[in-house]
Amino acid sequence: MPKAPSGVNANPYFEVRRSKIHGLGAFALKKIRKGTRLVEYVGELIDDDEASRRYDDRKMKQHHTFLFGVGDEGMAIDAAVGGNEARFINHSCEPNCEAIEYDDLRVFIYALRTIEPGEELSYDYAFSIDYKPTKADLAFYVCKCGAPGCRGTTLKLKKKGAKKR
Repeated sequence: MPKAPSGVNANPYFEVRRSKIHGLGAFALKKIRKGTRLVEYVGELIDDDEASRRYDDRKMKQHHTFLFGVGDEGMAIDAAVGGNEARFINHSCEPNCEAIEYDDLRVFIYALRTIEPGEELSYDYAFSIDYKPTKADLAFYVCKCGAPGCRGTTLKLKKKGAKKR
């Protein structure tokens, strides 16, 4: 069974271990109250060009990066470089956490509701693409969260009947 890389289990709220959702995940060590700030998502700040160079979607069978888009200028935090245990919090379509961006460059993960010991932490990745997703896109950004309301993708989809602005 895969173990967390050394140094990533320093968080007092959760530990990193094997996940049913994907690879490694973050699991609550104790009861976590709604609104608790759990961890900052950290790593190397890079621009879109560098992100594309490091993670070529055309060479991946399934989307998998440790990138978190920040700001309005096409920047991202790459937690694969200098990242912490936050990079192991998996996606869920019905998450128990949320990611909140501050100052266009920092991201913190907060508990959306009370989380019980042993429960896997998750937030909605809500990846966005600039066009209507194809079947191939949906397969590339597949979701395996297993939530009753799973939308089947980590992409943020427009609601049916939603009007364009």
